[in-house]
Amino acid sequence: MAFGRSSRKKTPVEPVTLKILVAGGFGVGKTTLVGAVSEIRPLRTEEVLTEAGRPVDDLHGVEAKTTTTVAMDFGRITLREDLVLYLFGTPGQDRFWFLWDELAQGALGAIVLADTRRLEDCFAAIDYFERRGIPFTVAVNCFEGARRYPTETVRAALDLDPEVELVMCDARDRESVKAILVAVVEHALVLADRGQQPVAT
Repeated sequence: MAFGRSSRKKTPVEPVTLKILVAGGFGVGKTTLVGAVSEIRPLRTEEVLTEAGRPVDDLHGVEAKTTTTVAMDFGRITLREDLVLYLFGTPGQDRFWFLWDELAQGALGAIVLADTRRLEDCFAAIDYFERRGIPFTVAVNCFEGARRYPTETVRAALDLDPEVELVMCDARDRESVKAILVAVVEHALVLADRGQQPVAT
């Protein structure tokens, strides 16, 4: 009896799904980042900026911005057949920070997106993840026309711990964003191996 190639179909791999937050100041490019890499049409909760909000929303450095995220951005990317990331972009303004605790539940790690023109705007996000033990990577979004600084200078200005990775990126570029996501996942797994599990509560 001759045995040919098995006609059985390969058993589908059930992917592991991981949750990653994308945080940072107002107008830093979080919505753009999620949209650049998501393989599905991103869910966005953007509203038009109004005159009434001008005293609250600081547009210095992002004067051309016309909309703002009021709840979250959501996207998905498959890094491997067995690994899917769900991306949650947080709102940047202080008045929406009450949403962060809900979004952070179950997160493996986070990206803190920074703009060197408004570097102080990402301090709150860095502090948030440090206090909750959520691994994060700082990604400096290199806007056109913005002054470029060495990574060592930016790291010193943000007073980052040595194990926190800092990278330069273009939030519009899919490959650039994918590299950041891989860095976040690898950083979180290294900390998990050391027994420093994220505390996303």
